[in-house]
Amino acid sequence: MSNYLAVDTSSRYLTVVACKGENRVVSHLADCAMNHSVVLMDEIDKALDKAGLTPAECDFFAAVTGPGSFTGIRIGVSCIKGYATALGKRAVGVTAFELISYNVNSDCDYLVAVDAAHGNYYVCGYNMHGVCNLQPCFMPREKLIEKGRPVYGFEELSLPRYTKLEAKDCLCTAVEATCADDGDITALYVKKPQAEEERAARLGLV
Repeated sequence: MSNYLAVDTSSRYLTVVACKGENRVVSHLADCAMNHSVVLMDEIDKALDKAGLTPAECDFFAAVTGPGSFTGIRIGVSCIKGYATALGKRAVGVTAFELISYNVNSDCDYLVAVDAAHGNYYVCGYNMHGVCNLQPCFMPREKLIEKGRPVYGFEELSLPRYTKLEAKDCLCTAVEATCADDGDITALYVKKPQAEEERAARLGLV
């Protein structure tokens, strides 16, 4: 069993996992009021201490790369890149979609949805074997419902056939399922930040 540190700062909550062999310590704040930059390092220190793990003992470091909160994602990814670079270890990226899909047992095709505000969602689709069959995209509520598939996520979403999973229970499974891959620690932005879109519109680039 690997030793690792993993963080999820992609939403309003904060999850930190410190794993030393069979000993897993999970720290979860259901709502840190988007103050990830303020509380993240303290939560990491607490989790590492409880697990009896030092950063140097970690085989790799992992972060949820999005989609989700633009600022939150950057904080988590930057933190994990910092640890990995300083210690010469691997940095592994796990998407918010994988966070859910590795924890779903389904007998049919399904969707994973992340709230993108204003009745829109970031969506990714999978078959019953967990293989992606709909690439990450930005989708309005009406179109998502038209797909007719069961929907999974980690937020309170008012959608038909929707099942909410607990994000704090999902991170370990997703990280351990992807840790053998090279991974991509680049932030996943399915849609550009609003500021970038407005700037592009002003410059006539869209």
